[in-house]
Amino acid sequence: MDISLVNLVSDSAFVAILLLVGVALRAHILWVQKLFLPASIIAGLLALLLGPNGLSWLPLSSNIAQYPGILITFIFGSLALNSGKFKFSTAVKRAGNMWSYSAIGMIGMYSGGVFLTLLILQRIWPDIPDGFGLLLAAGFIGGHGTAAAVGGIFESNGWAGATSLAMTSATIGVLVSILGGVWIIRQNVKRGKSNFISDFDSLSVELRTGLVPDEKRVKTDLETVSSMTIDPLLFHGVMVLIVSGLSFWCQAAIKEVFDFPAPTFALAFIIGLVVNALLSKLKVKPYINPSVINSIGGASTDMLVVFGIASINLAVAGQYFAPLALLMVFGVWFSYVMLKYISPKFYAQFCFEKSIFGWGWFTGTVAMGIALLRIVDPKSESKTLDEFGFAYIMTAPLEMMVITMSPLILLSGGGWLYVGGCFLTCAIIYVVCTVLNRKKRSV
Repeated sequence: MDISLVNLVSDSAFVAILLLVGVALRAHILWVQKLFLPASIIAGLLALLLGPNGLSWLPLSSNIAQYPGILITFIFGSLALNSGKFKFSTAVKRAGNMWSYSAIGMIGMYSGGVFLTLLILQRIWPDIPDGFGLLLAAGFIGGHGTAAAVGGIFESNGWAGATSLAMTSATIGVLVSILGGVWIIRQNVKRGKSNFISDFDSLSVELRTGLVPDEKRVKTDLETVSSMTIDPLLFHGVMVLIVSGLSFWCQAAIKEVFDFPAPTFALAFIIGLVVNALLSKLKVKPYINPSVINSIGGASTDMLVVFGIASINLAVAGQYFAPLALLMVFGVWFSYVMLKYISPKFYAQFCFEKSIFGWGWFTGTVAMGIALLRIVDPKSESKTLDEFGFAYIMTAPLEMMVITMSPLILLSGGGWLYVGGCFLTCAIIYVVCTVLNRKKRSV
């Protein structure tokens, strides 16, 4: 990353102004309140409209696309610092269903796009390569980073324009994630399927407007250390910053030794767990307030959402518009099937909150899943991200293998073998998880 300090301060200042505009709009405009849009999404959409990817009225720098990769380490580092003692058996118990659901969604979308390409798209457009189907998951689940990686592999093997198409997929995915996610939330809230927010008409004033009156404010015991030694807020911020910094240093080391771009947010969660255990060992943990750490993670989430939406590139590749549109429609259908019909098989508690996070991830990356989750679970009471953090430790190796090996298999002509292997893997995970869940419920 090559980020100028001047650009960072300037971009953050513009985003701060837009966030205040978002707060004001949420507080005073009824239709904005009825959409349940947090200030971060409002600010992000305004930044997209007014920024360099829209009308170019706001002089946001080209660095805005890099900020989410930094901020997400603060989020998962904060989660890890508030987690209990890590054990593999605990991770499986807490996040086994999350891992199974995520693995089926990820593998299913990668192979589903290839299956659609081989079965239908190539019959209509014979010149489409087998790897065209990978662009769906590379853009939707992987986001712009994975889209660049997968597209780059194809371009280095002679498919010109693959990266542009993958980036278009990622952009469409983010828009589908936000607009479709808000619509799904509204429909399910009306049906009473949300555990933490209710129908708009029955919401309290603070939930509708976002402004909390004095008598309902939660008091936070911030001063766990004396301000004569270090400011209490800085003390908590330092803990998160250390974890975030270590994750980038580790990523650089792994890249240098193994030539592998390990995801920083996964490293942040792992390192956070280690730091958390060390703090407990050194008897420092009692001086760390979980609500303050959560607030740091929440602030990072809000900023990530704004920069993530603002950095969307709206350019669409016209040459493959029709087949790409069909591929995107399939991706939306697949994600909705996972949310509506598959998620209840895995989640006995907080099913809607966890499945709407899955919708956001499957259509528009983890960041969009977090953004939608913030709408339906503003206080993180479902512990969805905690479970996802544990699950991703086990999912990351699988995801890296899929991202790396899938293009190579398809370039070698093994399309149908790839689809068959992925479908079989999904079926095995589904059956095993279903059997284990039945045994748990019968005990």
